[in-house]
Parts: sequence; structure tokens; C-alpha cells
Amino acid sequence: MTFKDLNLSNPLQNALEEEGYIYPTPIQVEALPIIQSGKDVIGVAQTGTGKTFAYLLPIIKNLNYSEQRQPRVLILVPTRELVVQVVNQIEMLTKYISLRYLGVYGGTNINTQKQKVYDGVDILVATPGRLLDLTLTGNLRFKSLKQLVIDEVDEMLNLGFRTQLTNILDILPDRRQNLMFSATLTEDVDNLIHSFFNAPVKIEIAATGTPLELIIQKAYHVPNFYTKINLLEHLLQDDTMSKVLIFVDNKKLADRLAEYIQDKHGEVTGVIHSNKSQNFRLRSIRKFDEGSNRILIATELIARGIDITDVTHVINFDTPTIPENYMHRIGRTGRADKEGVAITFINEVEEEYQETIETLMNQKIPMFDIPESVEISTKFTDEERPNLMDKHYLKVNAHSSTSGSGLHEKKAKNKKVNLGGSYKRTIKEKYKKPKTRSQKTKRKY
Repeated sequence: MTFKDLNLSNPLQNALEEEGYIYPTPIQVEALPIIQSGKDVIGVAQTGTGKTFAYLLPIIKNLNYSEQRQPRVLILVPTRELVVQVVNQIEMLTKYISLRYLGVYGGTNINTQKQKVYDGVDILVATPGRLLDLTLTGNLRFKSLKQLVIDEVDEMLNLGFRTQLTNILDILPDRRQNLMFSATLTEDVDNLIHSFFNAPVKIEIAATGTPLELIIQKAYHVPNFYTKINLLEHLLQDDTMSKVLIFVDNKKLADRLAEYIQDKHGEVTGVIHSNKSQNFRLRSIRKFDEGSNRILIATELIARGIDITDVTHVINFDTPTIPENYMHRIGRTGRADKEGVAITFINEVEEEYQETIETLMNQKIPMFDIPESVEISTKFTDEERPNLMDKHYLKVNAHSSTSGSGLHEKKAKNKKVNLGGSYKRTIKEKYKKPKTRSQKTKRKY
């Protein structure tokens, strides 16, 4: 089947052909007629299978020219980078169509965005926080809204947008079509669907947690940070690693790793995390996507929805604590019918995360031995050293100790915690705050 078989409009068809798009993906084939019917839709498919086009194509096809100012389509996404990407795809698809579109996100001048909203927009792409800011100014209203798209909703909830998202859903018109697309669905997302969607049709191309078949997965048990550095250095000598995306857990580690690679190899390395300016982040993505930089180091920020072409290898320098995030990370490679390799470094603490990932995927990650040429470091970073004064650390070791160990579980009678101040605690529970002496004796005149 080709895009010509989907009965798209000529302007849409011409735009797709000019960009070299010929064959639709399964999620695009199944979603298009259902979305056009006006039903609510929940789309589940692996990262890299074209979910953005799955909702943009039917939306743009059915959106006629209008001069009204208020948006008719609202697309909510979790990050600024995803706003830019979706807007770019709308721009490509509407090359021969007269539609107004706008992307808004925080960290930029809100007055400029207010003016553009006032001038009129058909499709609005936004992050939740900036959308609420614009709504409070009075410039943005939703009386004409017909369709709502929530892209990567589970990541919005992970990023702390739960309250904003609920507030947005409350102020939107009741009569609207709701569309939600993601690679994973969580219990929180199911609760959201139950509260705000109207008998949605679920399109599931692959079960949640199913990895792309084109991704070759590998993993190594690596004891510490410096051994991970040594293994990474060894792997990067492979000439087939022409476009490498490295994921780390935090901003500090991202900067440290980028500095190490640049100092050690003199190789220009991009780095992206939330402390970097918006222009810096977009520039790093662009240079990596164009091939100017061979390596891009990123936190979880970039794992969701960002479409970077021809990534040959994804390296999880740290094993993600949330199994769904593993799926999103490795989904940056093996896209558009091209094979990719995902490599994960796992230390002793992270073996627990490995188990939850394998449970989600219902398959084991193939394990490999560290090459003999890689030095196994005995040096640990401050973060890796156990805090022997931490009672939680002692408790963990008590459980894992063999019989005869000097560490034992406390008896039940010794587990009681002295909360102190029973009177104040009782008053606080009753009145939500302690009643002081001045409050007791204060008189009304």
C-alpha cells in the first residue's frame, strides 16, 4: 500500500511525494479512517513508526480554509523540542495548503506569541505550561476547538504537568474529538482516558513494551563509572558508530561525559539537557542530525518523540529506572526500516532496573562480556560510594546477608518511631496547624 491508496487530497499527496514519502506505516493506515470518522482514538505503536503523521494527515485533510482567529486544533506535547518538530512536519505537509499554524513553549517572549495568537491560528502546538500562560492573558480561547491531540502524555505526567494538563482539559469545549498517541500507556494515562475521553477506539500496532525488530540489543555488566568510561572509549573506536546517541541519567553526568570525550579525543560532542538554553539545545540537535557532530549526549529530555534520522547506535550509559524510558531511548535508532544497535551499561545497582525492563519487553537483553582490552577500574565516584551511615543502606545489606551475619532485622517492638509532641500532632491533624498559646488567649473586640 502507498499513500496514494489512502485517498489523501492532492496538495497533501504532492507534499509527501516531494519529501520522498511513498509507503505509510501500519499505524498511519489504521488511524486515518478512524480519525476521519470523528471518534476518539488512542494510538499505541513503537517509537519510530510514524505516529505524528498518523494524526496530522487526517487532521490536515479535513481542515478547510477559515478566517476565524481561534484555533480549531490543539496539539499538546511535553517538550520544546517536540513542539519545533511537530511544527516543522506541519509546515512540510501544508506546503500547498492555506493553513495557519503556530508553536508555543516557555523560555521565549510571550508577548510575541500573544500577538501571533491574536492574528489567528488554525493549528496550535504547545507545551502545557505556556498554553495556560497564554490562556490567562485572555488572548487565547477555545470556543472553536474541534480536535485535541495529546502526544506522549505519559511523559507529560512524568515531567510534572499533571495539574496543568487537567486544568487544560477542564476548560476545553466538551464537544471535541480527542486523540492520544504514545509508545507506552501507563495506569495514570488510563485514568486520564477514563475521565476525559468518550468511548475511544484503541489502535495498538504492537503491545506496550514491544521493541522494534530492527533494533539489535546488547548489554554489559559494568561495575562503575570509570569502567563505563573505558568501555565507551573502546566501543567508539568502531568505525560503524557513525552517529551515536548516548543517554545519561542527569545533567551533571552529561556535562562531565561530554567534557571527557572532548578532552580525551578532541572530538566535538553535542550535549543537551534542561539547563542548556533553547537555542543551544536546538543547535546541538541540528548539528547531530546533519552529521556535523558524531556524538550527542542527552538526558531523558530528548528520548521522547524527537525524530533524528540515521542514528546508528544508542548507548545507555546508565540503565533507566523506568522501563518505558528504555523503550523510548532505544527507539531513537532502528527507524524507517533501517537497522540500529542499542547498547546498555548495567552496574550492580542497575540490575534491578534491567529485570523490570525485561519484564516489560517479555524478553531478555542479550549480555556480552567486557572485552579483555578494557581496563576494569577499582575507582569509584562519590555518587557510587555507599553511605555506611545510611540506615537504608544497612537495611539492604541486612536482607542480602547470609546467615550468621552481624546485621539482623529489628524486632517489631523496636520498629516504633518516636514522633514526639503528641498534643501538637493531634491538634495539627484536627485543625491542620498547631494551636499556639497566643491563638488560645486572643480575644475579639
